[in-house]
Amino acid sequence: MSEPAKTRPKVPEGQSRFLKTRQMEPNEKGYVGYETIWESFQKEAKYETPKKP
Repeated sequence: MSEPAKTRPKVPEGQSRFLKTRQMEPNEKGYVGYETIWESFQKEAKYETPKKP
């Protein structure tokens, strides 16, 4: 008698102010990873060279 394959329960998508996490599909070894998506919270300003004295 073989054991049934162990499966992870489906986890809902996590969401915070700047971060989202999603559960990925299991790979061939059965590892279930999580994908993280960061939203940028810093503004990037264009660089201007300083004036010469």
